[in-house]
Amino acid sequence: MNLRLIGIGAGVLIILSLPLAGAIAGPDPAGQDDAKGGGLLSTLGLTDPSRRAPASPPPAGPDPAYRQPGPPEQPRTDATCGPELSSPHGVEAQTCVLVGEGRTWGRSYYRNTSGRPLEAVLTLMGPAGRTVQIRCAVGAGDEPGLCETPREVSAGAPDNYSAVAEFAVPDDEGALLLRSGSNSPAPGGR
Repeated sequence: MNLRLIGIGAGVLIILSLPLAGAIAGPDPAGQDDAKGGGLLSTLGLTDPSRRAPASPPPAGPDPAYRQPGPPEQPRTDATCGPELSSPHGVEAQTCVLVGEGRTWGRSYYRNTSGRPLEAVLTLMGPAGRTVQIRCAVGAGDEPGLCETPREVSAGAPDNYSAVAEFAVPDDEGALLLRSGSNSPAPGGR
């Protein structure tokens, strides 16, 4: 009698747990219900195989017409950079002239460990006296940053451009802490 009660109890528990299993499985993304072969019954593998949707064909293997979409190609950017310089005041910088897609611009990478905010003035000089200048706030901290001029239409060869960044204390005195150029000689004459 005990085995009979245990068997009946187990059967009742299984029957009562089916709606709970359906709730846990969540909604059928294909919008089908159990009567059409989707939902809880298909989750449990209890559907008629003839009612299942056909599988999509595998992608063609080495066929050159089959191509996976990938990230778009990035335009080529050429850079002419001076050496990485540092000052005893806690400023490090490297300044470059960049050229890409018919445009030229200046960029200075920096790190300010001086413990105080600074100001950078980045100047891009080109042929025929063309000059672009921008001021950048340089926050205090050890995080690297960059200052960049607007991208201008190139006028001449990349060798005709140079960039200079000057890092100073932003007050009336404007004490210069570091000057970094795209064509600066390497420290020690290298």
